[in-house]
Amino acid sequence: MSRKYFGTDGIRGRANGLITPELALKVGQAAGLVFQRGDHRHRVVIGKDTRLSGYMIEYAMVAGFTSVGMDVLLLGPMPTPAVAMLTKSMRADLGVMISASHNLFEDNGIKLFGPQGFKLSDDVEKQIEQLLDEPIDRRLAQSASLGRARRIDGVHDRYIEFAKRTLPRELSLDGLRVVIDCAHGAAYKVVPEALWELGADVIAIGVDPDGFNINKECGSTSPEALSKKVREMRADIGIALDGDADRVILVDERGHIVDGDQLLAVIAQSWKEEGRLAKPGIVTTVMSNLGLERFLEGQGLGMVRTPVGDRYVLEQMLTQGYNLGGEPSGHIILSDYATTGDGFVAALQVLAVVQKLRRPVSEVCHRFDPLPQILKNVRYRSGKPLDHAEVKSAIMDGENRLNGHGRLLVRSSGTEPVIRVMGEGDDRVLVEEVVDQIVNALGHAAAA
Repeated sequence: MSRKYFGTDGIRGRANGLITPELALKVGQAAGLVFQRGDHRHRVVIGKDTRLSGYMIEYAMVAGFTSVGMDVLLLGPMPTPAVAMLTKSMRADLGVMISASHNLFEDNGIKLFGPQGFKLSDDVEKQIEQLLDEPIDRRLAQSASLGRARRIDGVHDRYIEFAKRTLPRELSLDGLRVVIDCAHGAAYKVVPEALWELGADVIAIGVDPDGFNINKECGSTSPEALSKKVREMRADIGIALDGDADRVILVDERGHIVDGDQLLAVIAQSWKEEGRLAKPGIVTTVMSNLGLERFLEGQGLGMVRTPVGDRYVLEQMLTQGYNLGGEPSGHIILSDYATTGDGFVAALQVLAVVQKLRRPVSEVCHRFDPLPQILKNVRYRSGKPLDHAEVKSAIMDGENRLNGHGRLLVRSSGTEPVIRVMGEGDDRVLVEEVVDQIVNALGHAAAA
């Protein structure tokens, strides 16, 4: 069954386009009914990021949940991993994060977490989808059984304490000058405060949300502002989160960007040395650089690849028993601590290595030289260009030419009519030729 509303990370789209108050109300009702299991008083926690449409969606969801008899605890702006953690900690039946992650303010989304803080399975999302298109008037709560809603204080402190406990008690960030870019998003209060409590000299940018500026020329998807600030302030490290703080990109003292693959290499090697890896390897996606795979091999560690999306990374981690996984985009999952990607906790693990080694971040966070990687997108209007004979032939030819010296990945986007062509290998010129040949074939197929 193809899904009508849910994508790879909840429901996401233009605010007041796809994500309307009506839809938010229905999602509250449908999810509330699916998660009413047992005779106890059911409760849901709702967090959000800082975009303007968050108010509209939050109140619509409150109406939906209370109308089916669920009590609602409102957290206000909080990172996605904090909402997942608090769902479990507060013994809620369901958690909701209202966010479109790294998208600009015009979009918004609804992410749902089960009682253990994990994102929902495909089967549960399908149950919710089914209810969204059915009349549920007869399943609404009786007047005396309607839910209540209230705002919860002190949740920032709970997340700060949780994050600090992921580090050894004796570890301090004294002597480190840290620039933190919160993307004018959900972490704008908690993360600078947590870094200060850990002893860092903190310079915070991206901490003045106005409803419109989330992720705008800032945060993990636009780290140029952070690079500039790190050089200007002669800081030791820069940390860039995205709008809901479930991903992170670092910047070294020279202003150079450190992506998720390098972060995974740093944490994997550190955890291996400390005996903290649950299995000798990590989980990442098909987008991770071949350089990372070769580095891990040199450390005696394996690498399991999954389709793109942190939910698939987590799924493999849970089924195969790994406790470290992530994506080049900076979604890092540390399952000993969190049930979803947590940009801040991942950054803390790297800061711990920096403090332990007492070496510059440019040295600590350069574990391998990435292979040249080229990614090109081909937009199409209709049809299935990947089924075209010329395209299949170009892909087969490209794989033969890269055989043993690189990797080729051609896939359809899950969110738009775009085909992504990614090639990487030791020889940049060869990789470019292979990618361009496939892109040309796709162009002919799309125009046919």
